Amino acid sequence: MNAQLRFGLIGWGYWGPKIARNISSMRHADLTFICDMDENRIAQVAMDYPLARVSARPEELFAADLDCVVIATPVRTHFDLARQALLSGKHVMVEKPLTASVAEAEELVALAKRANKVLMVGHTFEYSPAVNELRSLVTNGQIGRIFCIETERLNLGLFRNDIDVIWDLAPHDVSILNYVLGVAPTTVRVTAHGHLRSAIADNAHIDLGYDDGATAHVHVSWMHPTKVRRVTLIGKDRMAVYDDTSAPQEMLRLFDKGAELGADPVVSYRNGPINIPYLEFAEPLRLECEDFANAVLNGVAPRASGEVGLAVVRILAAAQQSLRSGGAVVSIASEQQPDAQPLAHTTRMNTRPR
Repeated sequence: MNAQLRFGLIGWGYWGPKIARNISSMRHADLTFICDMDENRIAQVAMDYPLARVSARPEELFAADLDCVVIATPVRTHFDLARQALLSGKHVMVEKPLTASVAEAEELVALAKRANKVLMVGHTFEYSPAVNELRSLVTNGQIGRIFCIETERLNLGLFRNDIDVIWDLAPHDVSILNYVLGVAPTTVRVTAHGHLRSAIADNAHIDLGYDDGATAHVHVSWMHPTKVRRVTLIGKDRMAVYDDTSAPQEMLRLFDKGAELGADPVVSYRNGPINIPYLEFAEPLRLECEDFANAVLNGVAPRASGEVGLAVVRILAAAQQSLRSGGAVVSIASEQQPDAQPLAHTTRMNTRPR
């Protein structure tokens, strides 16, 4: 394969222009084809990227001489578009979540394996320097035994008509949890409400249970007055808070705090210093795009592989089952766990200005 990868992009909504910007500035990538079924958007694309071929017909993109396809379209279209791209001989990256069902995700993973093509999902926060530092703190034992984790992803909107808030926002937090902990939960229980439209949940609480006794609580909402993107991790030895709305160098804080039960029994408290680890700034989406290109060029598994995306879809599907069952606890089978081994880290590519 040529070192210069030819990229096609399907979808020019919220993420499409951001992905295009990053692909276009990578040394080993050329964005040669952009597709969106909205004619007005296509007209804008032609103005912004005059050297790229544009079309409102995905089948034209699949027939083109491309190495890679990135799909940034509504969730309901992910499976069909990714399947067609793989069948046409392309490597594929799909925005989160990978698909709208477990069966669809399993089929894509199997198809990519048979075709010997890279299948990757856009779990952007797995590429955040703060999330990776948090993962290192857990892996190196600096947090100690994990007691519980709370994640919050809240804002006013954006309201969706095709999926609920669980499938829209929770993939971010579930992927962060799987990546940081290295294991997936074994149980899930959900309570959710649709305040504006009863059939579409706009506020949800997801409780996850793990084999070692740890718990996680995920709160996602389109009905909140302020923007919150926070992960609070409580360990035996230390506590950590990752706040994605903070300045890049201050997103992660490590607290030397804790409580222990004495022999009396009396609870003793520890209030030590707060440490802010140094984080070298890098745009997570840029690292994600580089990881995809690196996987294609070097034949290695990307960090957010299709299997990783499948693991997240399985948890989301179990959450949906819990919601439909009135908040019952739903077990996630052991064979549905993601690979707990760390994947190869991305090699940074040189960039060129557009």
